[in-house]
Amino acid sequence: MNLADMLGYADIAQLTRIAAAYGCDCNGHSKHELIQSILTAAGRKELVDAQIDAMPIEDLRFLNSLLFDAREAFSLEELLARVRLSRFDRTDSVEAKAAEPKQAAAAKAGRSPAQGKPKRGKEGAKGAKDAKKETAQAASPEAGLRETIARFKQSGWLFNGYSGTNRYLFHVPNDLKERFREALGRRFEERLRYGEEPAAYRDEQTLMAEDALLLLGHIDKHDIPLTADGAMYKRNATQLLELLSVREELPPKGPWRFGYGRRFKDFPDRLALLYDYCHYRRWISEADMRLTLTASGKEKLEGRIRDEPEELYRFWLRLYKGAVPNILSLVNWIDRLAARWVSADSLQAVLLPYVRPFYYDDAASVLNKRVLGMMVHLGLLRLGRDDALGVVYKMTNAGRAAVKGNRIDDREGITLH
Repeated sequence: MNLADMLGYADIAQLTRIAAAYGCDCNGHSKHELIQSILTAAGRKELVDAQIDAMPIEDLRFLNSLLFDAREAFSLEELLARVRLSRFDRTDSVEAKAAEPKQAAAAKAGRSPAQGKPKRGKEGAKGAKDAKKETAQAASPEAGLRETIARFKQSGWLFNGYSGTNRYLFHVPNDLKERFREALGRRFEERLRYGEEPAAYRDEQTLMAEDALLLLGHIDKHDIPLTADGAMYKRNATQLLELLSVREELPPKGPWRFGYGRRFKDFPDRLALLYDYCHYRRWISEADMRLTLTASGKEKLEGRIRDEPEELYRFWLRLYKGAVPNILSLVNWIDRLAARWVSADSLQAVLLPYVRPFYYDDAASVLNKRVLGMMVHLGLLRLGRDDALGVVYKMTNAGRAAVKGNRIDDREGITLH
């Protein structure tokens, strides 16, 4: 549904609040006039740009999480989770984690962490009242999350359904989604640096799919023993890596590696994705401490038919979504912003505020290694080097088709066992 349809279901009180948020000057007792004024205001590009510019980064992250989602409706719990995920600068900081025990102790004692002994008289009463308010806010962070959702409703960006169980779901008008995408896109593009086609660039289109067949062929020809936890021995893994189209080294011992697939701890990034894909498709088996082909794996190998880029791309999205919750929006922004050769530094600068760190990966590692790097391996992006701009990226035609043709939602993530 579009904004006009949703406004038609809203009551006068809600329309009045939305009109005030848009700065409309109209007859507040006429539903028709309120709707027309809101639609006129919402259609003005400069007003949408001003709304985007006025948003704090947490609100922008929350909004961004909705713009490329395939679903039409969201439950309150889903929206609360998204608002919570949008606040990682504050909740994931060392200072915030260090303050948590103090806040908990203060809440238990009925005072704020900064509050000393209670003062007497009016000043003491005011201090106690303020402290009680601070303690209530600290003890109920959910209230702040709900305030964000209420603010989006008052601005006319979120609407409740109007019949049956739909009344308990929230909707974002489709045309508003498009306007916000355009406004955010303009904001990003102003800060990007674009260049001409570099003299040389890397293009890995079809290589991942070809290497899937190489992997199956290698397993078919060799007796590959596995460790007790199902991993390849180093010698066998090294032999396999030497066959593949893109050179990678086995990960060193020590650093934590988890969150991006079942064999991510054992293999370098690209091979881990490739191996997990073949396992997910049930082409390989780890039974009886041996790595072998299944019947469907033998059939796949004999057919010699490469998988389409969309299949590998969709698997990657679903597998990485647990560690990178907004991976779909990041990929869609990269698709739009790297339609021509763009500098990696400027692309990183506009997208990093929207990237949540993941345990041992800081935001830059998540963006560069887990998103941009894997998009190159999947053949979605070309990577080049420009004399003036340094590293540059550009989407491939196959990559643009894959991104436009695939939408996933939160319920489509996968965990491999």
